[in-house]
Amino acid sequence: MDFTKLASLIPGYEKKMVALESLLTSVPALGPENGGQGEAEKCAALEGWLRRNGFSDLKHFDAPDDRVESGFRPNLVATIPGKRDDFAVWVMAHLDVVPPGDMAKWETDPWKVVEKNGRLYGRGVEDNQQGLVSAVFAAKAFIDNDIKPAHTVKLLFMADEEVGSRYGIQYLLRTENLFRKDDILLIPDGGDSAGKTIEIAEKDVLWLRLHTIGKQTHGSRPDEGANACLAADDLALRLHALEKIFDKKDPLFAPSYSTFQPTMRLANVDGVNIIPGDDVFCMDCRILPCYALSEVMEKVTACCQDVEKHYGVKIEIEKLQSEESPATPADAPVVVRLSAAIKAVHNLDAQPVGIGGGTVGAYLRSKGYNAAVWSTMDERAHTPNEYCIIKNIVSDAQTLAVLMAAD
Repeated sequence: MDFTKLASLIPGYEKKMVALESLLTSVPALGPENGGQGEAEKCAALEGWLRRNGFSDLKHFDAPDDRVESGFRPNLVATIPGKRDDFAVWVMAHLDVVPPGDMAKWETDPWKVVEKNGRLYGRGVEDNQQGLVSAVFAAKAFIDNDIKPAHTVKLLFMADEEVGSRYGIQYLLRTENLFRKDDILLIPDGGDSAGKTIEIAEKDVLWLRLHTIGKQTHGSRPDEGANACLAADDLALRLHALEKIFDKKDPLFAPSYSTFQPTMRLANVDGVNIIPGDDVFCMDCRILPCYALSEVMEKVTACCQDVEKHYGVKIEIEKLQSEESPATPADAPVVVRLSAAIKAVHNLDAQPVGIGGGTVGAYLRSKGYNAAVWSTMDERAHTPNEYCIIKNIVSDAQTLAVLMAAD
């Protein structure tokens, strides 16, 4: 049976795809940083479904985490043996989701899938369950029809992607030897509405927490204190202005420049007439790969020192996340093979791009593995009324099946 016939079987799974999305959405998987108990319950529900549907080779690589009741964060690998095992085709999706946010902005229950006008609504249906479900049913087409893929296929269901991947891909890269340099590594966790773009590069990520320590005093006597809020405001503007220092542009990315953005700010004082002695804010910096993060940190440190001197405060810098990642070459096998599959199913000429957001691809590339990120999606991740389009689940499963079948 050729791959076009195999792909033609996948639309028949549509109702089962919706049912699996519904099952996964009904089991919230929030990290402890977001007030949850991790992914153990959701992974158990998925594993049960997989076993009932013909997936027999399942193996856990769980990361210990005493912050959650289960004591671990699950990482599950499903293997479908291929005709050859010279390399494996990996499709990896994450199990965790983000909180729903302001419930007043949701038109449906975020933990219950609602199907409407060809869309599924609910938290996690796109990020990252769409890619997960597409991968599962692409593999299921081989299992149900007793067909071996050309090369071994491995589906990886990871923990902790939304809060830094310390218990997910970072744990696996540190403690296991799962991947080979020739493996095809695909992450269906980003894309565009046509399914045309293949993400091969990410901006370097630098998240900072900046604690300004001054001296609290009465609002009428700033001369007796050191206004931590004022100093922090100045610091935020100086750090934002680094966009004019690190000003190179790269059309691979959108936006094409490095960004330095103040984001979260913690409460400081409880009264209008109190000059704060402490202030904490965060920066989300997305840096073009042409710059070293060490170079960026030198400028950040210099800005902090200038503010300390000017306002008589002390500033503590904490790196919440710092990740540099090389690009996957545009002619890497994963890009070439995926482009051919996209052409076969979507009749589109794929376009390599870079992104400012972060995926687990950055961690893989930093260890020397060529990884690509691709899906067909409207990019509704983390928004109220998150949705995915059912036909995208189907067509992406067809594309993955073609990728898995390719010799």
